Amino acid sequence: MKRRNVKQKPSASKPNRTRNSGRKEKKERFHPWIKWGLLAAFVVFIAMPVTLIVMPEIIQQLVYKYRLKVPFFVDLSRPADFSLNHTINMYLTTEEGISLGVWHTVPAHRWEEAQGKDLAWYQNSLNDGSPVFIYFHGNTLTRAALHRVGVAKLLSALGYHVVVPDYRGFGDSTGEPSESGLTTDAIYLYNWVKARSGDSLVVIWGHSLGTGVTTNTAVKLLDQGVVFDGVILEGAFNSQRQQIPYDPFTWYYCKLPSLETLCYMFAKPLANDKIMFPSEQNLKKMKSPILFLHSEDDHLVPIEIAHQTYEVAAKAQSSDRVKLVTFDGSLGYLHNGLYRDPKLPGIIKEFVLSL
Repeated sequence: MKRRNVKQKPSASKPNRTRNSGRKEKKERFHPWIKWGLLAAFVVFIAMPVTLIVMPEIIQQLVYKYRLKVPFFVDLSRPADFSLNHTINMYLTTEEGISLGVWHTVPAHRWEEAQGKDLAWYQNSLNDGSPVFIYFHGNTLTRAALHRVGVAKLLSALGYHVVVPDYRGFGDSTGEPSESGLTTDAIYLYNWVKARSGDSLVVIWGHSLGTGVTTNTAVKLLDQGVVFDGVILEGAFNSQRQQIPYDPFTWYYCKLPSLETLCYMFAKPLANDKIMFPSEQNLKKMKSPILFLHSEDDHLVPIEIAHQTYEVAAKAQSSDRVKLVTFDGSLGYLHNGLYRDPKLPGIIKEFVLSL
């Protein structure tokens, strides 16, 4: 008997398996995106805020940005590499274990005389009767940053000495930055300069973070009966009226509605960590003549804050002793570029002559 080949009909369940397989493949295709999206949300809205709250050292880094040592691979002990040919590098010990890298630039008219001179010559030159500026810079980078070198050249060209330190932890200075530590460094440096400058004017120029350091130092020394001859505050922030501009991108991202809460969470641990720099309260006590410099397009400290801070200082003293000079926003100076303004030398010279 011949065996017939019987063709089996496809099972009814096969198409279902095919359909299920298609769905499964589709699910697998989208699964990685869902996974990474959830991970990103976790990092942004949970991990980062929690980390900031429980790790104060990260807060410290956000405020000071002192580990960002740009430009890279440079020798800060060689200021001539930055076109400062009449400048010497030195290291000052402000307290045990803390050594500050410091540049001293002499007035430009002493450029030739300064060639090949040693540290003793530079220190003695502080007593030549020319005004001495101590420049306290902002956060991030080092004393070799372009705008800081620009300020040193500007002041030297006007016939002034310029002393520019890197705070503890910045550049090639040792230690870790803190508000009290930076204030300690500033007090030491001021006393070091005064001990060598005789009757010369000593003017303090603070920029950004340096404005907080300057006002803190002024009030601490005022308790000892010391009044600065003059103070310049460039791009001054006011922690009582705004968040400390600890990150150069915060001004943009904190304006996004979805990130307002996150920015608030950044601000809270900053306050808990006592990084305050109470400039407004300090200005109410200060007795030095003050010159505020501010660009109208400053992207870290709004011009409105500058006007409010100026009003506080002027009310505490008088409009004769406290001045505010603003620069048109169309010039594009933002937070760091005022040193490029052609009118600035005249403004500085007029202020020094008024002291």
